[in-house]
Amino acid sequence: MESGDSGRLPFSSKDSVRKRKNRKQKETMSLSSLRKPLPKLLLNNVSCMRNAQMVLRNINVSVHDGTALVLTGANGAGKSTFLRMLAGFSKPSAGEILWNGHDITDSGVFQQYKLQLNWLSLKDAIKERLTVLENVQWFEVLEGKSGKAKPALEFMGLGRLANEKSRMLSMGQRKRLQLARLLAIDRPIWLLDEPSVALDTEGVKLLEYIIAEHRKKGGIVFVATHLPIEIEDAMILRLPQRFPRRKTMVDLLD
Repeated sequence: MESGDSGRLPFSSKDSVRKRKNRKQKETMSLSSLRKPLPKLLLNNVSCMRNAQMVLRNINVSVHDGTALVLTGANGAGKSTFLRMLAGFSKPSAGEILWNGHDITDSGVFQQYKLQLNWLSLKDAIKERLTVLENVQWFEVLEGKSGKAKPALEFMGLGRLANEKSRMLSMGQRKRLQLARLLAIDRPIWLLDEPSVALDTEGVKLLEYIIAEHRKKGGIVFVATHLPIEIEDAMILRLPQRFPRRKTMVDLLD
């Protein structure tokens, strides 16, 4: 009987070891679940100079999937410079911009990072000799995609103009064409510089809708604007004026 009792001790010891291992695994899992996910984009103490003048100073921004960041500020505050820096057209003079934890100024990283970007600016890059449809299809070809150009134009209200030369478009219609390209190419990070300029009320509503839908899919949107755009739960970054505003006649009348 005594030898039988002593024979069961190793098994109970193994059970206790197994329980301790399970407990440690659960603790590890709970700790990992508490850790915040790595930001998709991180601007760490970023500054930028243009024409030997400091335009942006000590910018810190953390952006995750589904985030919208709206840049506001006076003319010349650096909104477009901020977007151009994110697009890789200019480099920070100080600090770093990290994409998935990697510095985008590294050439190897940038080659992958730039494929994530959709850029929209006041320079619309519309080829006036091409039709409205061809202007979108051309970008699809460059992207190695097809089939989304016509639905995108239909959605933006340009379906009936698809076979017209783009030189016939109004300013608002040209902006809608730019937005149709965003939809057709469908990259995850949108950099939008004054996207609502020249749009009518319906066009602004369409812009707000496609931004919301893009975010639902985990897309990221940066918007530089001086016009009101409704973007739910957007982060707001107001850039300060670079130079003190000079007094005008209006100030003297007060």
